[in-house]
Amino acid sequence: MLGKLFAALSLGTSTVNESEPPYTPYQSSAANEIYNLLFCDDQAAFKPQEGEISAVWQATLFAEPADRSALLALAGNSTQEGRIRYLAYSRLRTLGENVPTKVLLGVIVEVSLAGGLDVLAAFSEGGVRYINRTGEFVVFEREPVLEPHVEKLLAESKSVVARIGPWQQLRRPPPKIDDIRLTFLVSDGLYFGEGAMSVMQNEEMAGAVIESATELLQAIVSSAGE
Repeated sequence: MLGKLFAALSLGTSTVNESEPPYTPYQSSAANEIYNLLFCDDQAAFKPQEGEISAVWQATLFAEPADRSALLALAGNSTQEGRIRYLAYSRLRTLGENVPTKVLLGVIVEVSLAGGLDVLAAFSEGGVRYINRTGEFVVFEREPVLEPHVEKLLAESKSVVARIGPWQQLRRPPPKIDDIRLTFLVSDGLYFGEGAMSVMQNEEMAGAVIESATELLQAIVSSAGE
């Protein structure tokens, strides 16, 4: 069970109820930053810091006026990080461009337990982020041992994305205690499903996603213990 595995890994801290993003469920500012960046709903947060040289993707994403052809190429580049592709699709949507629908670029699983929020995220290029409820986090970039688990999680998630549509409002606060939320970064917006862990685990599509996320987390724990 994903909740039990998260609970075994984590120690307590409290969550904070806030009405709109960015949210601060952790005591650590670094963990809060990592958490909010997962959802890609604040493009300005991805701009280079003062004094930094823009990466090629940043120059494309924030160009004024926008280069629509370059943005389309960035969004469609399957070797690029899933979050960067999502940001490019988002910029194109704000420009009034039609973008392909149902292109899955990332999955974020949030489990809220009595001691705080655990989050596991996986992206289309193979990147993985895990934040436990203490605010400690790990980052993997295309780790070979995790790749099959990421691929399975994304494959199971596509079945859910095919059945639901994008959320049209601001991202919601972290789920309440004993609930789980599955958020999907998709070319045409953020999709999500949410409910009690006990219910979601037994739902056909959500249950398959949760099982795959559990397997990925187990692989992370095993990798960290080596």
